[in-house]
Amino acid sequence: MATSPYRDAYRRSLTDPSGFWADAAREIHWDRRWDQVLDDSQAPLYRWFTGGRLNTCYNALDRHVAAGRGEQVALIYDSPVSGTVRRFSYRELTDAVARFAGVLVAQGAGRGDRVIIYMPMVPEAVIAMLACARIGAVHSVVFGGFAPAELAKRIDDALPVVVVSASCGIEGQRVIAYKPLLDQALELAAHKVRRCVILARPEAAAELSAGRDVDWQAAVAAASPADCVSVQATDPLYILYTSGTTGKPKGVVRDHGGHAVALVYSMRAVYDARPGDVFWAASDVGWVVGHSYIVYAPLLTGCTTVLYEGKPVGTPDAGAFWRVVAEHRVNALFTAPTAFRAIKKEDPEGRLLAGRDLSCLRTLFLAGERCDPDTVLWAEARLKVPVVDHWWQTETGWPVAANCRGLEPMPIKPGSASVAVPGFDVQVLDDAGGAVGAGTIGNIVIQLPLPPGTLPTLWHNDAGYRDAYLSRYPGYYLTGDAGFIDADGYLSIMSRIDDVINVAGHRLSTGAMEEVLAGHPDVAECAVIGAADALKGQLPVGLVVLKAGVSRPHELITAELVDRVRREIGAVAALKHVTVVARLPKTRSGKVLRATMRAIADARDYNVPATIDDPRILDEVTVALKALGYGTGS
Repeated sequence: MATSPYRDAYRRSLTDPSGFWADAAREIHWDRRWDQVLDDSQAPLYRWFTGGRLNTCYNALDRHVAAGRGEQVALIYDSPVSGTVRRFSYRELTDAVARFAGVLVAQGAGRGDRVIIYMPMVPEAVIAMLACARIGAVHSVVFGGFAPAELAKRIDDALPVVVVSASCGIEGQRVIAYKPLLDQALELAAHKVRRCVILARPEAAAELSAGRDVDWQAAVAAASPADCVSVQATDPLYILYTSGTTGKPKGVVRDHGGHAVALVYSMRAVYDARPGDVFWAASDVGWVVGHSYIVYAPLLTGCTTVLYEGKPVGTPDAGAFWRVVAEHRVNALFTAPTAFRAIKKEDPEGRLLAGRDLSCLRTLFLAGERCDPDTVLWAEARLKVPVVDHWWQTETGWPVAANCRGLEPMPIKPGSASVAVPGFDVQVLDDAGGAVGAGTIGNIVIQLPLPPGTLPTLWHNDAGYRDAYLSRYPGYYLTGDAGFIDADGYLSIMSRIDDVINVAGHRLSTGAMEEVLAGHPDVAECAVIGAADALKGQLPVGLVVLKAGVSRPHELITAELVDRVRREIGAVAALKHVTVVARLPKTRSGKVLRATMRAIADARDYNVPATIDDPRILDEVTVALKALGYGTGS
């Protein structure tokens, strides 16, 4: 392998992981140096930096103040839905976190105790997370507005001593009262929570339950600031629940030491971010992107982070992102492809960019689901900056594949997540566990051990971790994604493994078909699902959302789409049915609910996912699929 900054780093990360990550760990303040960098004594359950001690909150806040950066802005809160912009310096944020950490201590929380945070996108959510880290408590953030039954499941699994919540959240023009949802969840849960701290927002009042609920402001006023508590590097920092196939949520665990080391490394190597840069991850603190790149990574690095309570469109229009970038001089923007597809749908010509000074923006990063090449090219043409599609998961906590801008910027291949990030030995295997050739679609795996910052296990469920991720291919972590690595080493994620369909014995990627559909000039976004077919096993069905202002007959457009797939993939794709829908069903984080749509097409029972953005969309999809002859059970 030829030498280069990226190749040298990647080679060393695999041949000398202990030395590589020990060097990266020098960016972190340790209360006690580790005894062992990589602990393989319990393989395949590996641990990093065993014996080391540190405090994540100290590394994210206090050390920057001690180093003279106290007056730098740490957090910008921008909320178009409430008409609010607030800025916190590192000194102010440290003081606020220390004070709320004192509130948690006063309510009975300490090292190892769990605290559930059920909050909207407000600064207090960030403060609560960092306050837990400060005292060694384990936070579990649940997306604000989650259904009571789902919140109750997480309460019963985490067994929190305290729940932190707010009177309401704001979704576009809607005010959603959180307190009634929380009260219902607490009634449903078998575990009884002793204390709840409730932030009152002016948009809605909350009725407090005497003896259990305390007002945030009153509690803060009465609290004494809490100091940082030194914890083991292998102690849990947080639990983040992700949906499991059994209906029982899987609690992904993140530790303190490996997490801090990996995130600081990723900010430098992948995102090319340095202290003082303004970094904006347009996500939600309830998702892994919010944990890693709204809260922890930017602050651990000494950046200014942006917390945005709004939407890419509708608050007030499809120019919302451009306003935030221009006003706050954002250097790096990280969001989901679905956000840019929504912007492109509403403003396909990019007219709302006019008059905005975006000269501060160096790079746009996209992740969260597969990004079609058309969206990458659209964004590049309008923003005039590199658009980096990269890939990672809740479980990994930081990027697995990316164009590592801080190591060695590489050519961008639209549709590809670029190359494996140092630390990740990514391979593609067939169903029998054999390696496939370049350009051949297979199951994407990562050879063990996974690098620092990834999940060491599931919360109180080592057996579930082994079964879900490690059992199919011994010695490898199964990502659940399908794709291929090309001759240049570039990785392309095509779909979830379940979305590789079998048409008359041919394994076909729905992602490849979506790429062709998305390239049509009238299409804003699309999804292809595999519907059961008695003759061929499965047949692909396309659902497309058109760009704003498209008035051509739908029948003409769908015929063109069928023809495009036949011409670009071939008759073997057997795509004969495409329908136009107003919207695609998605989670609140922007992932398209393909498995749910497959169940509708196959007339199978399904549970409405707790994370769905708007359940009414499923009714619209059901009608559209039935018009094509699917979903009738015949």
